[in-house]
Amino acid sequence: MAERLIVVGGDAAGMAAASQARRRRDRDDLAIVAFERGHFTSYSACGIPYWISGVVPERDQLLARDPATFREEFDIDVRLRHEVTGIDLERREIVARGLDGGGEVREAFDTLVYAAGAVPLTPAWAHTGARGVFGVQTLDDGAALRDWLESEPAPRRAVVVGGGYIGVEMAEALIQRGLSVNLVERGDQPMSTVDGDMAELVTDAMRGVGIQIRTGLPVTGLEERDGRVTAVVTAEGPIPADVVVLGLGVRPNASLAEAAGLPLGPTGGIRTDRRMRVPGVSGVWAAGDCVETLHLVSGMPVHVPLGTHANKQGRVAGINIGGGYATFPGVIGTAVTKVCGLEVGRTGLRERDARAAGFEFVSVVAESTNRAGYYPGARSMTVKLIAERPCGRLLGAQIVGWSEAAKRIDTLAVALWNGMTVDDMTALDLGYAPPYAPVWDPVLIAARKAVDALAGAGR
Repeated sequence: MAERLIVVGGDAAGMAAASQARRRRDRDDLAIVAFERGHFTSYSACGIPYWISGVVPERDQLLARDPATFREEFDIDVRLRHEVTGIDLERREIVARGLDGGGEVREAFDTLVYAAGAVPLTPAWAHTGARGVFGVQTLDDGAALRDWLESEPAPRRAVVVGGGYIGVEMAEALIQRGLSVNLVERGDQPMSTVDGDMAELVTDAMRGVGIQIRTGLPVTGLEERDGRVTAVVTAEGPIPADVVVLGLGVRPNASLAEAAGLPLGPTGGIRTDRRMRVPGVSGVWAAGDCVETLHLVSGMPVHVPLGTHANKQGRVAGINIGGGYATFPGVIGTAVTKVCGLEVGRTGLRERDARAAGFEFVSVVAESTNRAGYYPGARSMTVKLIAERPCGRLLGAQIVGWSEAAKRIDTLAVALWNGMTVDDMTALDLGYAPPYAPVWDPVLIAARKAVDALAGAGR
């Protein structure tokens, strides 16, 4: 009889694990059943704001593989609109319920992959039942929001609560759709993934396209009329709204795993080893936004919910389940985004992260251009480096610029991954031509400035 692999969660990590396991083991050896509570498998959640804005015209352009492909080409039994509600490790079975009818089902497993993703942080004040309030975590969420934006009467005023990646990207998407937009952030800056001096550049760009930004302002409630949201309530008074988008971050979707007895780490994510096995539980693996992982610079456990990590972790789990060998070493927190035409990239530690980890460091900010200053289209670029003192090892980097900035963070991510010092980096043999870079690339200029700062700190 074939072994049975049950996958909880049908997006990036879960279906990557299922696909990799199938590539190594056929159905006679391994039967695979994947449960997904939504209507879609393997889609780009990161692309939802661009579909909302209309930059991506069709929803299905965000789909990497549909359920039919997994069934027909990979022989994976995908069960959409089924929510797993229980895991019994002693009986080696899961319990699921059909969300569109069909009742409860029980399925035995020999091997389990828990890839339930993350769930949005939703404050108590948002649970009023008022129509017009949306999270944007899944493609189903995005579809519901887009339907609302195209409803009658068409919304004209939007409030985005939270200034993280989703918040700022959705604020831009709604501006592009012609709505007036207020972004409300209880902290002192949007884009807390970068340091405050770099976030100011992002804030200026957002205000430049008409987004009203209110920082240091917690939301306390909602106002509604006839079941529709009409305003967001704050300490400074109500802000009118025909649609409210929540961008308050996410947490690991690990409550079901915890109830089953799987170990959680200090971030609330599921603990795994480097092969994505759950320690102390035979035949159980976890991957994606529901797990915590190791930050390779700080040495601390972190929860970094990104599709890049989810796909890699799922692939590692699937290879191992299939009889191969693979590991996921950890992360350094590399991420990029576009905000109102401004490109933002970061990797490694921010200043506050470096302090929390106990590092002594210097930080420098260098201004340059994306290409030779005399070449048409040259635009400004700001690079920030954080280097350990006295050794000069790179600890973190951030880039903000108008063109060709974001992907330059990859150069810095590779340097960080390989433990380079800023002195090492000044000699990097980077490509040069006037249409692509100044003779001294912005990365090299920042590295030279960091070397000078370390010398000054030493004196």
